[in-house]
Amino acid sequence: MDKEMELLQGTLDRLILKAVSLGPLHGSGVLRRIQQISKDRLAWGQSKNKRKAKYYRLTAGGKRKLQTEAEKWNRMADVIAAIRQSPAEEV
Repeated sequence: MDKEMELLQGTLDRLILKAVSLGPLHGSGVLRRIQQISKDRLAWGQSKNKRKAKYYRLTAGGKRKLQTEAEKWNRMADVIAAIRQSPAEEV
């Protein structure tokens, strides 16, 4: 992953919640879904062992948390975008 694309603290939690919001997944399925959603811009190595997979499902509480976190993220992204797009001014 490019250093420019390093994840902000807490972002991985949000990505996992988003991945499992689309349906139950096992660990490598979560990885593949994140890779797919990010168009392979976020990719990590995978284990080659063939152990039993544990599936993860988004609970009602997880859905609420995802919604809340997405709203916070969007508000912060809007603020950051506005700051980045504002013209330079002298102080």
